[in-house]
Amino acid sequence: MERRKAREPSNKRVKPLSRVTSLANLIPPVKTTPLKRFSQTLQRSISFRNESRPDILAPRAWSRNATSSSTKRRDSKLWSETFDVCVSQVLTAKEIKRQEAIFELSQGEEDLIEDLKLAKKAYHDPMLKLSIMTEQELNQIFGTLDSLIPLHEDLLSQLRDVRKPDGSTEHVGPILVGWLPCLSSYDSYCSNQVAAKALLDHKKQDHRVQDFLQRCLESPFSRKLDLWNFLDIPRSRLVKYPLLLREILRHTPNDNPDQQHLEEAINIIQGIVAEINTKTGESECRYYKERLLYLEEGQKDSLIDSSRVLCCHGELKNNRGVKLHVFLFQEVLVITRAVTHNEQLCYQLYRQPIPVKDLTLEDLQDGEVRLGGSLRGAFSNNERIKNFFRVSFKNGSQSQTHSLQANDTFNKQQWLNCIRQAKETVLSAAGQAGLLDSESLSQSPGTENRELRGETKLEQMDQSDSESDCSMDTSEVSLECERMEQTDASCANSRPEENV
Repeated sequence: MERRKAREPSNKRVKPLSRVTSLANLIPPVKTTPLKRFSQTLQRSISFRNESRPDILAPRAWSRNATSSSTKRRDSKLWSETFDVCVSQVLTAKEIKRQEAIFELSQGEEDLIEDLKLAKKAYHDPMLKLSIMTEQELNQIFGTLDSLIPLHEDLLSQLRDVRKPDGSTEHVGPILVGWLPCLSSYDSYCSNQVAAKALLDHKKQDHRVQDFLQRCLESPFSRKLDLWNFLDIPRSRLVKYPLLLREILRHTPNDNPDQQHLEEAINIIQGIVAEINTKTGESECRYYKERLLYLEEGQKDSLIDSSRVLCCHGELKNNRGVKLHVFLFQEVLVITRAVTHNEQLCYQLYRQPIPVKDLTLEDLQDGEVRLGGSLRGAFSNNERIKNFFRVSFKNGSQSQTHSLQANDTFNKQQWLNCIRQAKETVLSAAGQAGLLDSESLSQSPGTENRELRGETKLEQMDQSDSESDCSMDTSEVSLECERMEQTDASCANSRPEENV
């Protein structure tokens, strides 16, 4: 079947795409051996979360037969099976597990290097040679990927150097303590991912790009992973290091000198991941702020300008079925409609931004919202009146009410959690500021209370992150992102009625 599938494109493609069909000559044979997953439930902890990030600009539908969505994994390699030694008579069961964990770290580096080289050799170089994309576009999409390869080759080399002839490794802690700070260079790569994904999705509208990527996806070397999967591998690897090191530490005896170094290494990588997480989140926030379009000066809000965190965003519908793209920044809710501007997907404000502190949130029961204004609404099925919630705002003569529909129950709950937590955080911060001012004027002691409030706030934020994953784009919480539909934007004067 694979042979028949490989020949199929040449029978169906027309002559103008013949240059792309020569791709097979540009791509050398590659080992088809998937990324070994150390844990299937690894929690994502970087702002561009997204193995399943939504398409920033949806490509045109692909007409060819879709390939199977299941990816092929590399064969699992175990230390005890790789080295032909009788370990059971020499090492304890705990030491064998320690060696397996160290080998997993080393093997993971080898697989990563292979995938990064593949991304360059099978995607970047052919697309440049065939002029499928410009060099500038490819530099934007691939970012600093080239610079990551020697970095990981260095670690792999050091791990192999300390490996004994029998395959065992005595100490890895000092190597990791010295090498891990190099991962700070991931900052620029991860911060570029939002813009890279947006450009890649935009270029997929070009049939030559889509044809090339589809052919790669159908080729054995890809293991049914698309280009973005390969480009996201470094981020995915980065957040795995704490887990990998903890596994080695778990099987390291207390009297082993490696234990102290491993604990230090874990602290180092956790700090690096947290720092990159923060910077990547700020980069994502800037990216979307720069793509907001204002119909009038009065729509501009200092709360948007000062925002450094984008709590969540995604596509929702109002009670007339109009698709909206909603952004929840740390202190303001912005409702927009997706539009094309200068061949870029942008977001035109649909109404005035709503300060989170003044926002009223209502969880609506299924069937509570009427779909008004058209015969279409009168004959709608029940699916169209489910999963609504309402946000409203009133300030003097200005007022807004928006009934918004999520794509499913879980998606709705994510939005409710995000908005509630954002409001709680803003009000808590405002209350602390007022408390500080009051205590400063009265000179009354309150240090312990303030510290307790601060700790509680951080705990609440941590709890929110773990429960609702607000940092993810809530339009794709059902694992597959919905394609965003570009629509013309409209603006109306604020008035106390449902948006139309």
